[in-house]
Amino acid sequence: MEKRGLEPKDCELIETARAAIAPCYDGETFRHTVGCALRCAGGKIYRGVNVYSLHGSCAEPVAIGAAVMDGARGFDCIVAVHGGDGRIMPPCGNCRQILSDYMPGCWVIVGGEDGPFKVRARDLIPFAYEAEY
Repeated sequence: MEKRGLEPKDCELIETARAAIAPCYDGETFRHTVGCALRCAGGKIYRGVNVYSLHGSCAEPVAIGAAVMDGARGFDCIVAVHGGDGRIMPPCGNCRQILSDYMPGCWVIVGGEDGPFKVRARDLIPFAYEAEY
């Protein structure tokens, strides 16, 4: 697994994710608790927040959907943060599979004992299911 340190533009991406969830964070009903920011190869950033319900959506697929609807391709880096305290959150198992399927080469910012770093989406889920399309 290749790990890389963060660049200034990655720190800006984290702040963009925090700004995405800040105005809609709902810690009482948990409807919106996670914010996400996705940077495309051209530098444009798309944001998303989770939509909590029995079959809700995580923030990462919401951001990916926003980018795709805008015609974006070539995903560079993605990060999710908790709305309550702003900490970086690793993708859940379902999101790891989505990221691995949809954009395996994309960098994913995760937290670590020595601070945040980034890894490739494909490295987040060993022995990932690979669908035949």
